[in-house]
Amino acid sequence: MADHKIYNVLFLDTANANRSIIAEVLMDRLGVDRFDAFSAGWAPASEVSPVALSLMRSQGFPEKDFRCKHWDEFAQPDAPHMNFIFTLCDEAAKEEPPAWPGHPISAQWIVPNPALATGTEAEIAVAYDETFRLLRNRIALLCDLPLSALDRMAMEQHVREIGGKQDA
Repeated sequence: MADHKIYNVLFLDTANANRSIIAEVLMDRLGVDRFDAFSAGWAPASEVSPVALSLMRSQGFPEKDFRCKHWDEFAQPDAPHMNFIFTLCDEAAKEEPPAWPGHPISAQWIVPNPALATGTEAEIAVAYDETFRLLRNRIALLCDLPLSALDRMAMEQHVREIGGKQDA
């Protein structure tokens, strides 16, 4: 029998301007009809990275009205109930997150911050491409899990293993 449950996923990083936005877009595409994706940061930037937006356009993702959001938005009583929360950076992992309603499954899926890349425009683009690739591969692995057939402990183990893969 097909799994018809829609799982809410929140991707967290520091600024919600690069990695978490890319992850949200990837999950929207790869997890269509199974996952609803959201993203936030503990210290949100004033705007989404133009390099991240350019990358998503070049990959054929539709334009979306992205904004950098504080993670507190998703701890409010009227916020969507999260099933999974993935922290994408060491900095956010060190911060004290809000108390998430419903006790979602969480894991650290640390990926390098492409915004820290230096060099030529091409070298910076390579850093963003690598972040995109790592996130795409990890999200694809999550989407392939038979979630309806797994108990909570098994799901927690699988999502943590995915985050620990060096080259998922």
